Amino acid sequence: MIRIVVDTNVVVAALRSGGGAARQVVRGCLTGAYEPLFGPALLAEYEYAAASAGPPDWRDFLESLASVGRWVNVYYLWRPNLRDESDNHLVELAVAGGAAAIVTHNIRDLRSGELLFPPLRVLTPAAFLREYPCPP
Repeated sequence: MIRIVVDTNVVVAALRSGGGAARQVVRGCLTGAYEPLFGPALLAEYEYAAASAGPPDWRDFLESLASVGRWVNVYYLWRPNLRDESDNHLVELAVAGGAAAIVTHNIRDLRSGELLFPPLRVLTPAAFLREYPCPP
């Protein structure tokens, strides 16, 4: 199973749209094609964003997503690394959990790190689906 970190902006896009690549990535997580990784900072971001942008049943949605994911404890911080300090936890979570990719709409900021982790990819939802298609 492909381990991924799904950035909050992808989850919000999936909640707001009736289709699209973000929704397909989240659907792939819910059906077991991908294993989303979670940590406290990311889950808190999801909850905050979903409460302000999501449908009334956002809590059920997040519980479903969390139930198919894997909780990762981050024991080593790679900071300072990114220009936007609030994004560093995504890289740390991905490295600690052995993720293949961070799926995000924020490519520019997440690829601008001082530290490089060659096996880790930073991809938009559409690019991720091209490289790791969700089985039918």
